[in-house]
Amino acid sequence: MNIGIIGTGNIATYLLEQVNENQMVDGRITAVFGRNVEAGTRLKERFGMEFYTDLDEFLSAPVDTVVEAVTVDAARLFISQVIERQKDLIVSSIGVFKDFAFLEELTNLAEANGTKLYLPSGAIGGLDVLQSAKALGGLKTVRLTTRKSPESLGMETDREQVLFDGTAFDAIGNFPKNINVALVLAIAGIGMHETKVRIIVDPDVKRNTHTIEAQGDFGKMQLQVENHPMAANPKTSMLAALSILSVLQNKGGALRIGN
Repeated sequence: MNIGIIGTGNIATYLLEQVNENQMVDGRITAVFGRNVEAGTRLKERFGMEFYTDLDEFLSAPVDTVVEAVTVDAARLFISQVIERQKDLIVSSIGVFKDFAFLEELTNLAEANGTKLYLPSGAIGGLDVLQSAKALGGLKTVRLTTRKSPESLGMETDREQVLFDGTAFDAIGNFPKNINVALVLAIAGIGMHETKVRIIVDPDVKRNTHTIEAQGDFGKMQLQVENHPMAANPKTSMLAALSILSVLQNKGGALRIGN
């Protein structure tokens, strides 16, 4: 499997380390696309893949799967073209699908082009439970409580406070760089307007914490995940990067676990 990455930041570097250096995937990252020439050149020199600043040239390279690892705004510019060029796509910036119509459009485009669209679980778990629980419409309520340090939220404060309490739709609009977990929960579960989200900043926490509570005909679920941040970027969970790596590791496997 030949893998391409859109982006030259921390996630791209981490994947290059694990795939090209540590051989943790049955494949190799052969191409990276980005606008930061200095960062891209540095990655090329270290990992030996090709670096492109032209998207068409990148998509013309012999890659089977593309990992998007940029901002939400940048992802919206590029990912449709990846599908149109019949490449499988792994989306890191789940917030790009705040517009559910765009998710449906991209899904239909993938079906028409015979490609796959992957949404990694990111910094949370429990998605299989939510998908199973809603199979016959029996999922009633889903709530996410996120507790983060001021640093990971890009702010300064010396006291704990609730920054937001509302729907996933509004949470994503107010915290697009920090609350992708709310959207992937909404997609797996009962939707953006029904999924409830509370965001708390806490200067005493050492690890970002996500608590998922769900209730329905299946019973009740409560799941708490405490995440270590990536060393190079405290705003990104280590588990988010690992979830992309896991998709790559399992993509071509004969055994599929869960939904």
